[in-house]
Amino acid sequence: MTARNKIALIGGGQIGGMLALIAAQKQLGDVVILDIPQAEGMVKAKAIDLMALRPHGGYDVDITGTSDYRDIEGASLVLITAGVPRKPGMTRDDLLKINLKIMKDVAGKVKEHAPDAFVILTTNPLDAMVYAFYKYSGLPKQQVAGMAGSLDSGRFRSFIAMKTGCSVEDVSGVVMGGHGPSMVPITRTASVGGVPLSALLGEEEIHEVVEHTRNAGTEIVNLLGNGSAFYSPASSVMDMAEAFLLDKKRVIPSAALCEGEYGVDGYFLGVPCVIGRGGIERILEFELTDEEREELHKTADAVKQLVEEIEI
Repeated sequence: MTARNKIALIGGGQIGGMLALIAAQKQLGDVVILDIPQAEGMVKAKAIDLMALRPHGGYDVDITGTSDYRDIEGASLVLITAGVPRKPGMTRDDLLKINLKIMKDVAGKVKEHAPDAFVILTTNPLDAMVYAFYKYSGLPKQQVAGMAGSLDSGRFRSFIAMKTGCSVEDVSGVVMGGHGPSMVPITRTASVGGVPLSALLGEEEIHEVVEHTRNAGTEIVNLLGNGSAFYSPASSVMDMAEAFLLDKKRVIPSAALCEGEYGVDGYFLGVPCVIGRGGIERILEFELTDEEREELHKTADAVKQLVEEIEI
């Protein structure tokens, strides 16, 4: 009998719980939900609850909760959601110092117990946290990625579908750059069923879609009052996770280490990536317009400013 994949979820909050549910439903592997000792009861409770739903969907996977990093030993996939979520009035940048301490601890323990795993992060400020994890852990660049591009592109496609009144299944679109207000939705290549977006929407309507995409995360934080998005981030992470576990070679915008691609060198930035069993197998490049290139360099500069505050 072939052994199932072992999936470690570092952080058992809203996103972590959703990830465990989706992983179980897709039967992608056995799941270990890990959180700090003070939250061990919570993740163990979630694990028991998730185990009890398996008969209703026929999910033959094991789900456990723990605060002991030894329980993630040998995981092939590590999904990191650990960190303090944004609150109203807070920017992703405000979280840097708080979550940096958490990331340093997590990186060392993942390196010790699951050094061969593909690691996907959701912790904000995303691009800086992925960079910090990469530096603290010393893992190869292909094993480390951030979720943001997948989420932002999903929001972009969803808002296009809402604005055009067409099925989201037929919408194609990509968002590049940092995970924040300076992200760059590439409207020029967006389409609905192969029809260019510019043929379906006017310039003002396209601008509204772009701004909605850029501000969706903040809008959700403000409406919730305490917490941030978790349904769509979890689904976005699982797209990347499934591409890795099943070697699908999917092209998913992800925060990956750029080493010259798009004129960015040494930083993690949202770019189209091929994800398969090798992790981030390659970054796909295409020619940008002068305006798109300028916007991408602006968002890269914003990421650089955050990274410069990190002491490795």
